[in-house]
Order: sequence, then structure tokens, then C-alpha cells
Amino acid sequence: MGVWTKLPDKSTTYSLSLVKHIIGAGSGKTRRPGKPLTATQPDRSRPPPPLQAPPELPAKAAPQATLVTVDADFAGQRLDNFLIRQLKGVPKTHVYRIIRSGEVRINKGRAQADTRVEAGDIVRLPPVRTSERADEKARAMAVEVARHGAASTTGGYAPSREFPILFEDEHLLAIDKPAGVAVHGGSGVAFGVIEQLRMARPEARFLELVHRLDRETSGILLVAKKRMALKNLQEQFRERETDKIYLALVSGAWPANQKVLDASLQKYLLPDGERRVRVVDKAHPDAMRAVTLVKVKAALAAAERDFTLLEVTIKTGRTHQIRVHLASAGHPIAGDDKYGDFELNKALQKEAGGAALKRMFLHAWRLKFTHPSSGKRIDLLAALPPDLESFTAHATPVPPAQL
Repeated sequence: MGVWTKLPDKSTTYSLSLVKHIIGAGSGKTRRPGKPLTATQPDRSRPPPPLQAPPELPAKAAPQATLVTVDADFAGQRLDNFLIRQLKGVPKTHVYRIIRSGEVRINKGRAQADTRVEAGDIVRLPPVRTSERADEKARAMAVEVARHGAASTTGGYAPSREFPILFEDEHLLAIDKPAGVAVHGGSGVAFGVIEQLRMARPEARFLELVHRLDRETSGILLVAKKRMALKNLQEQFRERETDKIYLALVSGAWPANQKVLDASLQKYLLPDGERRVRVVDKAHPDAMRAVTLVKVKAALAAAERDFTLLEVTIKTGRTHQIRVHLASAGHPIAGDDKYGDFELNKALQKEAGGAALKRMFLHAWRLKFTHPSSGKRIDLLAALPPDLESFTAHATPVPPAQL
């Protein structure tokens, strides 16, 4: 028979045996007073109930490969470029890895990165997964880039951006590209016009560059919105059925009778890997023929120097063609940091107010081509941007007699 004891300053009585049981449990914790405890002992004559296994969680279904049918808009595109568009957010290195491993199939067969897909092809896309944390980081980085300006070292998503539109319909888009913006990412540039347009227009199924402009060149840039338009326009450029006219301000007085520059060009690399172009003999094994037509538009004087504003039409679209041709003729483009007069460029940057020239004076001014669908001849014009217009406005015209 147990002895009942009342604890000091407590209204509840406990059995001595229960107190001993609690102390013997060694819990080291003090029970909160309030609810009385009973002296009932557990019935040890019955075996304990068997342990119940925790319910099994349903197994997650393994990610499955998907099959994508290539439609007409993507016919003729390289497989790697097709996958980059289909697998948005997947690093390019991973895209090339799954191609090399054979996980990507075209009509059940292995393919290479440069394989061209055709309309009706069935492309197998293996299950790929991007880190949610990495996606969030990339999007946050894009916000910072959009806020503070695009840097060449920026990674992740390109910030969305629209550009001044000169012409647009369901087949193509013509924009007025500002200077200082690359047309696409690569070679130390994280993104360019085309990546920014794709971010700004997520509903667009197809956006591809028809041609290119140098990063420091402003003016007309064509973007195809359909595969058919891309092929048609690129064919027009190859067959020289387009008229691409630039405005270029060159150092010195250009001879009015010098109207055709026909000099072959060769690409080469500097020791640091930067790309350059130079004039070479036509017999050179790497020579590429390049033809540039030149017409004097105005003669100007600024910073105690003579300049000539030229209308330049290119019949071949070689890298840096206009810049190299004009420089090799002894009249480099004002502000050209690769082939120009560096001392002159420094002097022009220091001119006061609107007379200063802080960039290369080369602008894709006019473009004529045949519409890929209607067959109508299109003539686009992009006015000189304000910085170039301001420089010419502050320059002094030179009478024709002094040319």
C-alpha cells in the first residue's frame, strides 16, 4: 500500500510509487503542474503490439525523354542551335555533351552538332534538369544587368530589350541598332541584340539574324521571324541583290574620282587572340575578294582637320570590309579604334560639347531588298543617331571647289 504525500505549495496529490517511477525514468525534465497524474501501472502481462512499418511513399516517376517534330520554320537549322532554342536555360556545354553521348537522336539515329534538321524530323530530347537555384541566380543577375548596363563578363539570362523598329510584319523585323551593342553573344560578349529580343518576345517561335553589324556600328539590322524569310533574305545577300549603304566619316579629303575599292582581304589573329583583317594580294591563298563603292556626300572641317562624309555601298559582306578598305586607301574612319588614326581619335574625343566624337563614325544608313513573301521592293532608311548628327552639325562645310 502506497503512502500519499502532498508536495509543498501544490494542490495536487501524487502517489509515492508514481513519483518514484518518474524519478527512475531519468528524463531530467520537470513536468508542468496542472493536470493530475494517475497511479495506474501499465499491464506488462500482455505482449507489446508489433511495430508498424511506416507507409511507403509513392515512387517518383523517372523523367522521360520527349519527342519533338521539326516544323517548317526550323527546317535547315543546325541541331545544336535547334536544341539551344528547345532546351532554354540548359548550358550550351551540356547541350553539346548530350549530342556527343548519343542521347539526342534524329529519326532514331545518332547525329552530330552540325547536322541540319528538316521539316518532319523526329528529334529525341533526353530528360535534362536545371538547378532551380541556378535559374534564380541567373534571373537575378539579369535584373542587375538591366539596371546597371550590360557587361561583357555577365552570365546567365540576357536582359530583355526592344530596339527602335524601322519595319515589322509577320515575316521579318528591321531595327535601328545602337552603337556599342553586339548583334549576338560570343567571343567575350555574354549576349547581344538577338538574345535580348528573344527575352523581350518570349512568345516568338523564331527570331534569327539575317546579317551582322560590327558592335560599334549603328544602323539597320534585319531579323527574320520565319525560316522561309531567313533563307530568302540570306540568299539575296549572297547573290548581291541587296543594296547596303553606309555613312562613314573619314579623315582627309577623299578624291572624288576614287569610286571603287576592289582589294582582297584576309582574316588573322593578334597574339592575344583578337580578330583582325588586312588587305592582301589576290593571289594569297587566304584572300577573299571584297568590293566597296564610294561616293562623296560632303566635305567637312573639324578640330583643324579635313574630313569627308562618304556614302559607302558594299557588294561583298566581309568582316570589317569598309573599315579596312578605307584605312588602306589612306583615309581611316574617324573614331575607329582598330584601324584608325589613334592620335586623331584622342583629339576628337577631347573636343568641347557636341563637337566631340566618342565613337566610330560608321552607320548602316540605307538598305534595299525584296520582301521574301510579297516580292515588293523595300527601301529602309535609318537617320544618323544624335551623337553623329551633332558632330556633323558642329563641323564646317567645305566648298566643293576645295575638294
